[in-house]
Amino acid sequence: MIENKAAAITIKSSMKNTIIELLEKAINKEIFDAVIIPMETPAKDSFVYVLVKDKNLLKDSNPLPPVMFVQGAKAVSSITRLGEGNLKIAAILRPCEIRAAIELAKVGQTNLDNITLISMDCPGVLPYPDFLSDPKKYKKLFEEAVEKWDNKLMRPVCQICNHSSMVSGDIHFATLGINKDKMYLIPNSSKGKNLIEKLELPLKENIESWQKKVKEISEKRHGKRKKTHKDLKTKIGGIDNFVDTFSNCINCHNCMRVCPVCFCRLCYFDSDKVKHNSEDYLDRAETKGSLRFLPDTSLFHIGRMSHMSLSCVSCGSCEDACPMAIPVAQVFSMIADETQELFNYVSGRDLKEPIPLVAYKEEELRDMEDAHD
Repeated sequence: MIENKAAAITIKSSMKNTIIELLEKAINKEIFDAVIIPMETPAKDSFVYVLVKDKNLLKDSNPLPPVMFVQGAKAVSSITRLGEGNLKIAAILRPCEIRAAIELAKVGQTNLDNITLISMDCPGVLPYPDFLSDPKKYKKLFEEAVEKWDNKLMRPVCQICNHSSMVSGDIHFATLGINKDKMYLIPNSSKGKNLIEKLELPLKENIESWQKKVKEISEKRHGKRKKTHKDLKTKIGGIDNFVDTFSNCINCHNCMRVCPVCFCRLCYFDSDKVKHNSEDYLDRAETKGSLRFLPDTSLFHIGRMSHMSLSCVSCGSCEDACPMAIPVAQVFSMIADETQELFNYVSGRDLKEPIPLVAYKEEELRDMEDAHD
């Protein structure tokens, strides 16, 4: 459970530098052995997640980059999938990335025992194509947007994200509704509370102003999200509209490869099961009159939706990765909301909350049964 009290930190030059200084202090005190954090590439046109052991390299990191180049949960999973190891690691991630890491932990795809998940209030990220068109320009625009908490330039799914300040990791950097020269460290677990104690920061600040602002933004975006999904449903509803929405799909499977919760080692749609001999293709073409190549693109997307909608965190990575500009994230986000609502489930909300498909409740879906009697 989230604590009602937080530790206050004075922001000196910038939020970025203040967070980095705190991480350096934690390494000095041997609270952490390493930090997973975004870092700008030498070409200054992208960012990568880096596992940093040398605290002096943290000065080049960016806890809140303008784009989501790789979904952070995939970085955490890569490090711990084959064993937790002995390193104590801090992972600086956006709320949706932490939620995805939690979903992966529930299915044994990552181990969070020695990982401290650290999040912050997130304004969203820029569409990757926009950023790549002029990185210098968009870095400046992003900084201005963060200052004003204006998400008009952000990706469509970020503009309607109502969980941008969700605290489901161990500790959260809070800035909303707080004086600009301060930010709060809010613990959300014994691990987070111990970190603050070791940093010798008193937990005495009331977080009501932050909670009030978060609630205000969340409710506003929730209303916008509902309307956006309603409008989208009229556009893609029905088999003809659905097929038309994904008609430009080239079967590259990029959306699957970047998705943090698409965790199968071998996807059915990449396996030999979907590769047929020429006679099978000819038979299908004869039955239908013609056969599109590559076939089964709609089936791929339907299969992915049914597989991962309960764990989807609406991070938007799939849409960034689509070379055909299909609104994949917007469609999947809408389906995920409807699916998760059926089970009163929010992906990544709580590590102890099991994914509905791997847990059985005697009374679940009774309302739906009654509706069909």
